Amino acid sequence: MKNHQYAIADYNLKIAKKELTDIHFLDKSTDDIKKPAELLKTFLLKAFLDSQSLTIRGQQIAGMMASFEENALSFLDKNAPLSKIGFYNIALQLLHFQVGEDFLIDNPITKMKDLNLPVADVNDEMNLYDTICAWYLLLNTHNKYGTTFVDDLASKGYFAQNLNSFSKPLIFNGKTMPVYDTNNLIREVVYVEADQDTDNDGKLDLLKTEIIRPKESNKNKVPVIFTNSPYNQGTNDKDGKDLTHNVNIGLQHKEPNNYSYSNIKAKNNKEKLPEPRTVEGKTRKAEQTLDRELSYTLNDYFLARGFAVVYSAGIGTYESDGFRTTGDYDETLSATAVIEWLTGKRTAFTNKLDNNQIEAYWSNGNVAMSGRSYLGTLQIAAATTGVEGLKTCIAEAAISNWYDYYRENGLVLAPGGFQGEDADVLAAETYSRKQNASEFYKNEEAWQKQLAKITEGQERDTGNYNEFWDARNYLKDAKNIKADMFLIHGLNDDNVKPKNVEQIWQAIKPLNINKKLILHQGKHIYINAFQSIDFTDMINLWLTYKLLDVDNNAPELIPNVIIQDNTKEQTWNAFNEWENPDSIKTLHPSQNNELIDDFDHGKKQFKDSVDSKDFQKYCLDYKKWRNDLVLDREDNPLKDNRIIFKTAPAKEDFTIDGKVKIQLNASASQNFGMISCMLVDYGNDYRLTETPKPLGHRINEGYLWREDSLREFKMKMQKTPYKEIAEGHINMQNRSNSYQVDDMEANADYDMSLELQPTFYHLLAGHQLGLVIFATDFENTVRGNQDIKYTINLAESNIQLPIRKQ
Repeated sequence: MKNHQYAIADYNLKIAKKELTDIHFLDKSTDDIKKPAELLKTFLLKAFLDSQSLTIRGQQIAGMMASFEENALSFLDKNAPLSKIGFYNIALQLLHFQVGEDFLIDNPITKMKDLNLPVADVNDEMNLYDTICAWYLLLNTHNKYGTTFVDDLASKGYFAQNLNSFSKPLIFNGKTMPVYDTNNLIREVVYVEADQDTDNDGKLDLLKTEIIRPKESNKNKVPVIFTNSPYNQGTNDKDGKDLTHNVNIGLQHKEPNNYSYSNIKAKNNKEKLPEPRTVEGKTRKAEQTLDRELSYTLNDYFLARGFAVVYSAGIGTYESDGFRTTGDYDETLSATAVIEWLTGKRTAFTNKLDNNQIEAYWSNGNVAMSGRSYLGTLQIAAATTGVEGLKTCIAEAAISNWYDYYRENGLVLAPGGFQGEDADVLAAETYSRKQNASEFYKNEEAWQKQLAKITEGQERDTGNYNEFWDARNYLKDAKNIKADMFLIHGLNDDNVKPKNVEQIWQAIKPLNINKKLILHQGKHIYINAFQSIDFTDMINLWLTYKLLDVDNNAPELIPNVIIQDNTKEQTWNAFNEWENPDSIKTLHPSQNNELIDDFDHGKKQFKDSVDSKDFQKYCLDYKKWRNDLVLDREDNPLKDNRIIFKTAPAKEDFTIDGKVKIQLNASASQNFGMISCMLVDYGNDYRLTETPKPLGHRINEGYLWREDSLREFKMKMQKTPYKEIAEGHINMQNRSNSYQVDDMEANADYDMSLELQPTFYHLLAGHQLGLVIFATDFENTVRGNQDIKYTINLAESNIQLPIRKQ
């Protein structure tokens, strides 16, 4: 384990004494204690639960060692001077580290530093004040299982012993504590009326909205975490599968155009809306409840801390009105409508028939949004409206421009793992409204027309950026964002690719808001249960600041950018900025298949078609295709289907920070074609696993509450010969941009520029950087297996690397 804690708030003796009093470690009885050892014993007795007998608690203390010679109980009972070593011997055991296995009893402070755990700045012979400060810091220190000591105590029932004796909310070290009874939560459903009629039935759409909130919110207003999840009410997996598009089709020549942006700019065709429903009555009591929601464990964590959690699936989902539209402004409106209701600016009803109004009287008007993927995407969509009351977004793996999810530079491009999916497929999958039989039969004809409209608009036959995609590009309105943004993304996410987070990060840079970014080495995952980083604590600090207005210094404490290193386990580094290279290194491809500093003349060729048996094999096994594409072997079926250029082995470590740019002068033997490029780290070495591994421990989100599985990226047991860093694709007829189609003739040379997915990649000394140039990407592009030959002119081609020195 190597710990990284960014969310420990600054403190001093005064703060420590007050907050230890607030959580009942200090009280009137401790005022009379004169010896540090006696005070530490008192702390330990309280930590081992007042509800247990004094004998049992003493037994637990005696189970720890303070030194080689003495257990903790006998050591503390002597009231001898308390040494710093003795304190941290006990501290490590409280943090679940085992003597003899995890650390040696005579060297705990060195072990604390090796684990990157904070050590209090106290005297070697501790006084009372030292003991108070060291205990306070220890309570805020992560244990072996990735949670703070105080949260560990909470999960065992420390606060549950007497919930009513604690202030609510209870703030400790700038973060909210789990002092709310999760066995007594209120669960209710309302129907928010949105300013839209997406199914054209002459009535404004009602959106089913599920609420889980603490009982105390009936008297005291609470902050809200809102997760807008189109999957929340179920999915139609068969519909999605049946609608999935065939990708084994050839690329075609596109009719040239001379479009400018004005030709494809989305039009705001506002239609006259129905009148709002007439309110027939008002109530504070909901009529409908819910059982087990499709929850997110980060939300569960905050339910125990007094936050309300709200889920809504949006238009076209089960028990809501409307039709699915996949990412356009109607979906944005269905998100902001719920926020507006939570802030008292919109109407909701207890059911869909009686027009009985219900208000969010329990909400303090401060809303955060949470969730990953589509859930994160709708956060960005909502934020770009500047909707009042949305204080922050915790957007994980979010789409910022739907074109960059399903397309790239004039090509149809699948999100990783979902070949053949498109906007219409996603709409069909999430149209859970049809799971209500009467709704299905009533709306089937109109829904099929809506689905056909999406299919037509997505223009799968061209891959061009058009009015349909422009309506789903949130970057255009990023200037309107008022909410503070906390962005999280995987550098290896091949589903929502890193370009999406890079673009929104760049777009919000000029804005006068707080903004944070975490980049991890995962694919399309959550990181809230990682052992090595205090992500959940950071979000606690952040939301306590944003939604409870606690001045805990969160914007200053949490680094602007945190990036996980790709060469070591459990290593995170803080930076002021991403895409901040020291230099741009330009290299040129050579006849010897090297990347060199100087120009080289000549040409290199590769073909696209493969043997039919190999074609079928690669369509089913992307890993096999990728290995054959990247690795050099004489019997390799793809040896003529790509060109590989490599640098000399690196003399020292360096980092690629940002977007690698490829300049190519190329031709194709047909009047159409595509170029794909992949940047590769060549070097036989141990690398991190592609997915985080469970560590065999469950994290409790509160007392007798929900759990999550602790996990972490580990080094693979065997060395691997390469690691893909980034890739990019371009239709040769979209050399100017993604909406202008340029003419193309067979065997004619054309200049084109291609940016690979943005990255932050640590290349080790001795490794080689490789550029693989090819055409068909079996995992992502259409696969026509066409007889096309490509030629690269070396003298007019190069690769530009943004380099940050280590």
